[in-house]
Amino acid sequence: MRRDARRPGGRPWSFDREAALETAMLLFWRHGYEGVSVGDLTKAIGIAPPSLYAAFGSKAGLYRAALARYEEMPGRLDLPAVAAAGSLPEAVRLLLEGAVAAVTHRERERGCMVSSGLVACHPDHAALAREAGERRETLRRRIAQSLAAFAPPDRAERLARHLSAAMQGISIQARDGVSREDLREIVEEVVAGVAARAAAGA
Repeated sequence: MRRDARRPGGRPWSFDREAALETAMLLFWRHGYEGVSVGDLTKAIGIAPPSLYAAFGSKAGLYRAALARYEEMPGRLDLPAVAAAGSLPEAVRLLLEGAVAAVTHRERERGCMVSSGLVACHPDHAALAREAGERRETLRRRIAQSLAAFAPPDRAERLARHLSAAMQGISIQARDGVSREDLREIVEEVVAGVAARAAAGA
């Protein structure tokens, strides 16, 4: 195992911290926060609970680190490409097709860890649920910014909320096993609606 990641005091960890994060991310992505116990995590990672707590503080701390790792993964939404599209319908198509590709990647878990994460939970985990909601809101704002070249600010904000809702639905349907081809039909319907409204406004 790699031992290059170090504790705050400079001593190396006795396990591969990056591999542990990857394992935890996949477990949380597949089963959700409440569907994974500390025992599940330590067994999959191959460490004792004290080592997990020493490295990440708590199960919640490990979940936050896993979410951060998820958001840094390659193959996520390419919002700069969306902002550089030639038209609003093209921008919407790029965004939603990217979402479909991300949640149906053959080598990953289906669905979106952020979109699906902690939508419902025990009251004890309300703070984590709020953080998950804040992450979704941050993504919605970034989508609105990517659409700023194609619509006035208030329209971009409303459209971003609409598209965020569509993306959450796509994520859930992907987890339910809906095919990539069927999910692309959703994309076509949304793009057609945006194009028709843009044409009517013009």
